[in-house]
Amino acid sequence: MDKTVPLVLLHGFAEDSSLWDRQKEYLKDKYRLIIPDLPGCGSAPLASNTDTSMEGLAAAVKARLDAENIQQCIMVGHSMGGYVTLAFAELYPDMLKTFGLFHSTSYADTEEKKATRRKGIEFIQKNGAASFIRQSTPNLFSERSRQEHPEWVSDLIQRYSSFNPDTLVRYYEAMIRRPDRSHVLKNFKGPVLFIIGAQDSAVPLTASLQQCHIPSISRIHILQDAGHMGMIEDSDRADRILESFTKDQEHLKGARPGPEVPTEEERVEAAPTKANRH
Repeated sequence: MDKTVPLVLLHGFAEDSSLWDRQKEYLKDKYRLIIPDLPGCGSAPLASNTDTSMEGLAAAVKARLDAENIQQCIMVGHSMGGYVTLAFAELYPDMLKTFGLFHSTSYADTEEKKATRRKGIEFIQKNGAASFIRQSTPNLFSERSRQEHPEWVSDLIQRYSSFNPDTLVRYYEAMIRRPDRSHVLKNFKGPVLFIIGAQDSAVPLTASLQQCHIPSISRIHILQDAGHMGMIEDSDRADRILESFTKDQEHLKGARPGPEVPTEEERVEAAPTKANRH
């Protein structure tokens, strides 16, 4: 049983650590898992003076790792958790053996995306968090998932409807302000994992693929029937991808970055496009 490399899983916007429950059950006896609640999410408090920028959240994750005496880890972030992961990679590169983006992007928001987030802020301030979660959650799933597994949608709505609206607004504002971090992908010396939902409307397929060519080593997995919630919509494959990626890092000591096409990767050439709740 190999638990030598801690695997850190970061949830996204309007979520908490329970998002990873399926992966936790599958991986808990294989690797040391660190699955924190970001400030204001789950059991983690959010003080009025808490820094909710991506850099501030990265610092909060570092504090958790320091408290557990973890000097290096593998980190995978979902959506906003990917933004935090990129900020962490920029601020504390020596603490990452490698990292991954799960339905996330290194690019800053387009003006169109910023406008969409501002409309979300207005909706939350006018109607509250529960109405926002109820309205936005179905769109995180593919049409097939919504039709065949409506319980997935209703479960998340029930689980996250008690979010503090101020927390959601502060996170939205922080995402609007975050900078482009594609240079982090370019400068990182190890492999970078990309898990992409082919039916993702929050981070569309073509926009995701555009950034996959930036790192010197990319591991790309496309979940064909998943939207923005692949850890639920295709949990078995997500489990295996995370297990394989974590295990592979034990064999990369001294490896040189360079072009690589792992056997399980799916590569699709696509033209750039604008990214369309996350």
